[in-house]
Amino acid sequence: MWSRLASVRAVSRAVCFRSLFTMRLKTDEFQSLFTDGLNGLAEVFAKHRYELRIAGGAVRDLLAGKRPEDVDFATTATPEEMKHMFQTAGIRMINNKGEKHGTITARLHNENFEVTTLRVDVQTDGRHAEVEFTTDWQKDSERRDLTINSMFLGLDGTLYDYFKGYEDLQNHKVRFVGSAEQRIQEDYLRILRYFRFYGRVALKPDNHEPETLAAIRANGRGLAAISGERIWVELKKIVVGNHAAHLLELIYDLELAQYIGLPPDGDVDEMKRVWQNAKDRSPKPMTILAALFRWSEEVEKMDIRLKVSREEKNLALFLVKHRRELRRNQEEPDNLRPFTDFIIDSREPDSQSKVCELLKYQGEEKLLSELLVWSIPRFPISGHDLRKVGIASGKEIGATLQMLRDVWKKSHYQMDKDELLSHLKL
Repeated sequence: MWSRLASVRAVSRAVCFRSLFTMRLKTDEFQSLFTDGLNGLAEVFAKHRYELRIAGGAVRDLLAGKRPEDVDFATTATPEEMKHMFQTAGIRMINNKGEKHGTITARLHNENFEVTTLRVDVQTDGRHAEVEFTTDWQKDSERRDLTINSMFLGLDGTLYDYFKGYEDLQNHKVRFVGSAEQRIQEDYLRILRYFRFYGRVALKPDNHEPETLAAIRANGRGLAAISGERIWVELKKIVVGNHAAHLLELIYDLELAQYIGLPPDGDVDEMKRVWQNAKDRSPKPMTILAALFRWSEEVEKMDIRLKVSREEKNLALFLVKHRRELRRNQEEPDNLRPFTDFIIDSREPDSQSKVCELLKYQGEEKLLSELLVWSIPRFPISGHDLRKVGIASGKEIGATLQMLRDVWKKSHYQMDKDELLSHLKL
């Protein structure tokens, strides 16, 4: 069926200094993409004789044997031509914010499909690009960041690879398309994207091409002009990927930290130790990054630059404050008491999750497994109970509740209401 729907066949030809490499992909992951929605989309493009291919990261994932979470499409049709096609076919279009960049989102069978016209960059400033539309697949491939992200996949399974992306993927190599310096200067965020994909693709932690690192070092200052929100999206993915400790250390070695919100004099040794402790326990990104901060003031500066969420900022502040003082009792190393007491005393709804991250930070695997199944006991006394026994003053109720809480704590949270009330001197 897809040979009928495919717009073009692969044609072997010389392209600048590269040759177009093609192959045919036939995998279960690829076939699973063909829902009623995609079938309908393909029919529309085939009917109007416009080419439609899967683009970018989805191709990389499919070649790696993974079913992509998001699938983007590229086409030779312009936005106006796509709108005409979809309107004629009665297909709903949503979210027109991407239209000026060439992206139209069509909704078929309760699925959204983002389709982008092939583009070339006519002007870049290191953050944004002015584009023109084209029908040349190689030109669009040239403007992409990494070879492994520059491939296209026809709906008949034909791979179109202009820059040896498939070969690099097979060899676990991460390289920029063409000149690393030129690609970086088009968008400085590509420095962090390089690190992020290195953590996903490379087998070894330190197998970079020297010229790539040289280009990154020479252009690192450009990251200062990139928005904190965009940096934070990439940085979080770097930290939870493979080789995170190596990549964060490399960020410091290449003198990039000061431009991306990390402390210039971060504690790299502490970070490497914490990463080793936590890497197999699904730590939150901030759990690893917190190790770089020596003082809470550095967390505040990071937040100003990156605009992290309140939850992320509070976790960093919590870890910096409590990583030394809130620890297991050396006399009873298997006892959760210091941590459960802290959680109950804090009375904050997210305190247990914060302490779990602290235990990952400290490498306390056994205590962490126990805390994950521990339930916070409910204090059995309320102000209403005290009023029933004759305590009416708000101030006295508060003091009495605190006294009874201390008694309850000493009982290892075992006393019930009657036992606690028996301690009152009425």
